[in-house]
Amino acid sequence: VASDASGLRLVPDAVARPRTRDEVIALIAECAGSRTPVTAAGGQTSTTGASITDRGLLLHLGALDRVLDVNATERWVRVECGARLSDVKRKLAAEGLLLAPDPTSEDDVTIGGAIACNASGARTLRYGATRAHVRALTVVMADGSVVEVRRPALEKNTVGFALAQDQVDWFVGSEGTLGVILDAELALLPLPPHVIGLAIPFVDEANAFAFIIAAREERKLQPRCLEFFDERALALARGDASSGAAWHAPAMVYTEDDRDEPEALDDWLALAERMHATVDDIEVFDGEASLREARRRRHLIPATMNERGARCRTDGGRKVSTDWAVPHRRLEEAVHIARAAAERAGVEPPVVYGHAGNGHPHENFIAHNADELARVEVAVEETLRSVLAMGGTVAAEHGIGKLKAKWLPLQMTQLQQNVMRAVKRELDPHGLLAPGNIL
Repeated sequence: VASDASGLRLVPDAVARPRTRDEVIALIAECAGSRTPVTAAGGQTSTTGASITDRGLLLHLGALDRVLDVNATERWVRVECGARLSDVKRKLAAEGLLLAPDPTSEDDVTIGGAIACNASGARTLRYGATRAHVRALTVVMADGSVVEVRRPALEKNTVGFALAQDQVDWFVGSEGTLGVILDAELALLPLPPHVIGLAIPFVDEANAFAFIIAAREERKLQPRCLEFFDERALALARGDASSGAAWHAPAMVYTEDDRDEPEALDDWLALAERMHATVDDIEVFDGEASLREARRRRHLIPATMNERGARCRTDGGRKVSTDWAVPHRRLEEAVHIARAAAERAGVEPPVVYGHAGNGHPHENFIAHNADELARVEVAVEETLRSVLAMGGTVAAEHGIGKLKAKWLPLQMTQLQQNVMRAVKRELDPHGLLAPGNIL
């Protein structure tokens, strides 16, 4: 409970593992009375330190893991906050339904955690982040009271400020700072009858980035994801297992297509040939078991980097993970800028991989000690300033948490920060919920 995927270690004053919603409500009410800070936690996969604390109570909600209701006709599910995302998805898939959010660590991510940080993943390109799929929430407020909020069904509404009209959006992405999610109603989609994945190798990165732009803009293609892997990332994704030639290339793009049409594969092969891919080495993943293998290889990258970073903690180092994003046409430029910043800071170049279709890669660094950590953070901040100049964001996927709070003012004006603080004061006047996250 003292560590998450951020590389930080924070020891709470106390830990509670409630087993029922009534216990959660009672604990938060008790903490409100004694002015004890409360930080909610689920799978603790946060890369920003959002799910750990050294102040007050760590509220571990993993035991609240029931699927409460499924409505296949109207396509929604009601589920408790501690349910593992992958468990819920498998249950729904058996009924021909798809819960679309797909963070890479979905085997560990909880529903509440995914909502609290507005988790996304590779298929966000097609389906959007978690926010788009949240219909209603049950939330425990800072004083122990319980509210139920639901998205408006109206097509038109001019009552008040837009930011006050949809209360669901107050809590999605708020990283536990405004309320603790008990359960959620989530929208579902029909499960696609057939999905293929394609690992498409290239002799250089320039052609890979050009392919991504072309794939996004060619109308007949409807990729669920467009994932980029540089040479260092592919070395990790290969692991110790035998892997095809696509995973040994200087650069690779992975995509998925769920069109139930015989020409779907031919469309991708034609584009790959046109964009100078190494077409003879393309690897096709057909069927659920095969797609899981592709996902496993992709997950080897952050998993391996997490392990390497953990070994550096005793010397003050850790893994440093970025999740900045730029308009997708400027991604290649941004990646070159990021590598140049690392070179100027005197650190090893990052492993670069991830959601290129959204203009959103991950840079993973290993800082071996405290001095190297400081230099990595210099490189990251230099990159973020360039990213913002391109119209980008400092955090596209993992939220702000504690680690990135220092960079939030680079992007948000003082007025925006003041508005967020005003909302925080109204919903949590004593600042008890998730202290240190975001603000």
